Amino acid sequence: MRFRHPDGSTVHLAYCTNVHPAEDLDGVRRQLRDHAEPVRRRLGRDRLGIGLWLARDAARALTADPAALRGLKAELDDRGLEVVTLNGFPYEGFGAEEVKYRVYQPDWTDPERLDHTTDLARLLAALLPGDVTEGSISTLPIAWRTPFDEARDRQARRALGILAQRLDALQELTGRSIRIGLEPEPGCTVETTADAIGALTAPGAPPTDRIGVCVDTCHLATQFEDPEHVVAALTAAHVPVVKAQLSAALHAEEPHDPAVREALAAFAEPRFLHQTRTRTPYGRVHGTDDLPEALAEDGPLPTTAPWRAHFHVPLHAPPEPPLTSTLPVLGDTLTRLVGGPVPLTRHLEVETYTWQALPPELRPRTRGRLAEGIAAELGLARDLLTALGLKELP
Repeated sequence: MRFRHPDGSTVHLAYCTNVHPAEDLDGVRRQLRDHAEPVRRRLGRDRLGIGLWLARDAARALTADPAALRGLKAELDDRGLEVVTLNGFPYEGFGAEEVKYRVYQPDWTDPERLDHTTDLARLLAALLPGDVTEGSISTLPIAWRTPFDEARDRQARRALGILAQRLDALQELTGRSIRIGLEPEPGCTVETTADAIGALTAPGAPPTDRIGVCVDTCHLATQFEDPEHVVAALTAAHVPVVKAQLSAALHAEEPHDPAVREALAAFAEPRFLHQTRTRTPYGRVHGTDDLPEALAEDGPLPTTAPWRAHFHVPLHAPPEPPLTSTLPVLGDTLTRLVGGPVPLTRHLEVETYTWQALPPELRPRTRGRLAEGIAAELGLARDLLTALGLKELP
């Protein structure tokens, strides 16, 4: 979906296909046929943007076979789909029964991460629509926090520097600019926006015309970051917002209440990690790596202030009371990113990958119900954008 910003530029809205398990190229094609095109039809649009997730095997197959890449581009066109952004965070196995900490491997200290992201950049340059010259890829925020030391930090910085050089060469070769966004996430070495600014402005950091930030509004909310401060800090540091992922976290206002804890327990599931955070009266943030740890008897988190959990809940359908979502944080962030005289990012991606991890009674039971839900999320995002003065384009 495309929108005209009041300044005349185009803002792209997509939904991320990491919600649909697919490890190989055949799986990617099934995603387009069984999910993405039906979402487009439900929205009544001739064209729909998707934030494509290409797992390792799918990316390698496309890199090795130019004909397969041309075939994928043709299929996207035939199904009324376009790609300006990729989700390069999960490497493989995102549809496994248990993902948890595995999603952070390989990290930026491993040459596999550099090679995979290079492949993704080359593929995206080929998949961009004919009238688009800029693409974006979100990636993990360096590494999980343990084990990590100065030597590993230097390895990661070198890898990102090499990637920036490769992206320069790619633009020289193709005329298309691909940028990478580190996606701050609770528990990682780059956990907050301040961490990202530090990593991207330190001596020896890769150039920010190639490497910037992907703002995920669920992660931002889980860390109790303030959108006004976040956007002001990024602007002051001249760190670009390469893309923004529109997502909402789980919010529990009164975690001491047994009914609230029971409701939270329904979201403690075995597939994904649900980092949980609370903020003290002095502004410090305390947390656990997962929701079950927070809910354990005599758990480490105080219960005198609200909790937030890294669980991407559907944008249009917040959980029933006594829980809610951080959708207002998303709205505030979006206002500050694209509601001003110029957009601070032009790539927006709805990223609710946890539909099948919801409590059983909330999960979509058919492909059609899932398509309806994703279309409803995109409809909500569209309404937020048009309320900010952006005009939806055909």
